[in-house]
Amino acid sequence: MTTLLERPEAPPRSAPPAGDRPRRRRRRWIGASVTPVVVFLFSSLITFTLGALSPSNPAAAVLGETATPADIARMNHEFGLDRPFLVQYADWLGSAFTGDLGRSYFTTIPVADSVFTALPVDLALAGLAVLLAVLLGGAAGIGAALRRGGRLDRAVTFVASALGALPPFVIGIGLIVVFSVLLKALPAGGYVGPQHGLLPWLRFAILPALALSLDIAANIARQLRTSLVAQLGENYVTGAVVRGLGTRRVLFGHALRNAIGPALTVLGVGVPTVLGGAIVTEKIFNLPGLAQLTLQAAAQHDVPVIQGTLLVTITVVLACNTLVNLALLRLTPQGRRS
Repeated sequence: MTTLLERPEAPPRSAPPAGDRPRRRRRRWIGASVTPVVVFLFSSLITFTLGALSPSNPAAAVLGETATPADIARMNHEFGLDRPFLVQYADWLGSAFTGDLGRSYFTTIPVADSVFTALPVDLALAGLAVLLAVLLGGAAGIGAALRRGGRLDRAVTFVASALGALPPFVIGIGLIVVFSVLLKALPAGGYVGPQHGLLPWLRFAILPALALSLDIAANIARQLRTSLVAQLGENYVTGAVVRGLGTRRVLFGHALRNAIGPALTVLGVGVPTVLGGAIVTEKIFNLPGLAQLTLQAAAQHDVPVIQGTLLVTITVVLACNTLVNLALLRLTPQGRRS
């Protein structure tokens, strides 16, 4: 017999037969796994097309103004630019799957070497930013929901609205002014990798990670507060309290599992925001990440480097979004019931 505590909400009248649920669940899992592959192929085609449509001639740029048409034609042949477009794309994508992203037109350094030298900086900062966003946004959203209508609720709503309106580079400049210029507690720029020690890395990483995380934390807090308030007013919560279950068990064992869906969605959408905001944030904090590599390549019209950094960024974003979608299907009762 289903108890009041175990029934989050009444099923709709048109609920599917129980036998159809496993098939629907499998379709959702397959869709969550296959869709990123389709998006990746489409995005990679757009990325390669944009590079192919670039008005600059790589061979002419490499050889200089004294190059003859014959020299340019020879260099185009070496770069493979005289082949049909689809052949170039298929060769580029096939090589990318093996880890070969081509070579820079100007330095002849393998693009994969440059990308995977800069990528750990972005991954470390993004991981720290996501962790801070989850901790800060989750704590603020839960606290505001438990004290709905009170001072904490109003304070969280006000601060989240203010932070949500500020871009990361403004937050970054403000953090530098406060913690580096006024308090002189943290460095204003530069980077030291985690291999040199956790505390030295945190000293350089905490400010840019905060600048990237506060906007996402504000959105998580707002979404979690709204959905959690709605769940705390449901009958199953009232029934759990009447049955004598503790506040912690009701909150974390039942209400939060039903309310976490919108917050996880915000987190998935926030990953591109973190990587996109890194372009300006890396410039402000002088970080040797993918954004700086892409900007330098764009200034030189180094198409293979631009294509390589975009392809890796697309892969990271799709991987994170896929993990979030799978977590939604696994953690939320709605995903398990469908």
